[in-house]
Amino acid sequence: MEKTRCPWAANNEWNQIYHDTEWGVPLHDDTKLFEFLILDAFQAGLSWLTILKKRENFRKAFDNFDANIIATYSEDKIQELMQDSGIIRNQLKIRATVINAQAFLRLQKEYGSFDKYIWQFTNHQPIVNKWHDHTHVPVSTKESDTMSKSLKMDGFKFVGTTICYAFMQAVGMMNDHTVSCFRYNEVQQYTHQD
Repeated sequence: MEKTRCPWAANNEWNQIYHDTEWGVPLHDDTKLFEFLILDAFQAGLSWLTILKKRENFRKAFDNFDANIIATYSEDKIQELMQDSGIIRNQLKIRATVINAQAFLRLQKEYGSFDKYIWQFTNHQPIVNKWHDHTHVPVSTKESDTMSKSLKMDGFKFVGTTICYAFMQAVGMMNDHTVSCFRYNEVQQYTHQD
């Protein structure tokens, strides 16, 4: 029997695999959280499918999203990335990635982990929504507004409230699977690791 999925994931294999295995699963690994923050910034103005198809290239180009390495990227490295057709060659977003890596490391040091910092915006618990129709899912909320303001104050770039909300959905801070979706209950099995 065919599984019922969120409509955005129904007609495309890339989206389907991502939806069925990652989207909405509560994440607490700092490197993975940083990866999503970077990928969501690159996605601004583009489709998530574009990012998914280039994700492996992004991993190679950006040293597996190791913030310690990215934070030290030189101008030469930035220019090299600008020539890499495997990623999104947007100079502002590439430069923002270096700035964001530096800000990420500062917060990691201050809070002990980026996980502790970022999950404070949902009180360290996933917010479980009850959407019956995916068209009712918002593009931002008061939580993403607060997160966006805080990240900007901490020196991050490309962290507007819509980008922050997409990030929150991706890393399971929001369960925005529709209630009819087979993943709606599944992602709630994952609990917070302290």
